[in-house]
Amino acid sequence: MEESGSSPEAAPGGAASHYRALERLYVSAPINRLFESHIEIAGEGEATIRFVVSDKVFHAAGAAHGTIYFKMLDDAAFYAANTLATDRFLLTTSFNLHFTKPVRAGEVVAEGKWVSGRRRVLVAESRLVDAEGEEIGRGTGTFMRSRIPLSSLDGYKAN
Repeated sequence: MEESGSSPEAAPGGAASHYRALERLYVSAPINRLFESHIEIAGEGEATIRFVVSDKVFHAAGAAHGTIYFKMLDDAAFYAANTLATDRFLLTTSFNLHFTKPVRAGEVVAEGKWVSGRRRVLVAESRLVDAEGEEIGRGTGTFMRSRIPLSSLDGYKAN
């Protein structure tokens, strides 16, 4: 498999162009219409997503369901990793979660950071911080390059 485009500078318009395209890709995903959220990619190997958690996603005991933790952690780690892959869409192949505190409602910040790997498999970690600044969850994901070119995705190439 050819690894061309494996650095952000290889993207048309450079790294900043790739980051903005990834932000557009996030917004274009139909699943993200279900959540009040905003992504920001400030640099290579980094992604921050702000979510507003409401009672719509609560389990029976009145706190956010674990699927919401996974969504927030996976998204942040995924986008942090995909900053290093300018040619292909990444796929989550595994993800480990650690819940440290229940979240009821309010803003949650998901911070993603690339850890290792640049070719076929990338590893990234993420953490969730609640409105009080306390960590409420943490995760580590493994992501693999797919056969899907980023340039083929409408959300990525839209201006």
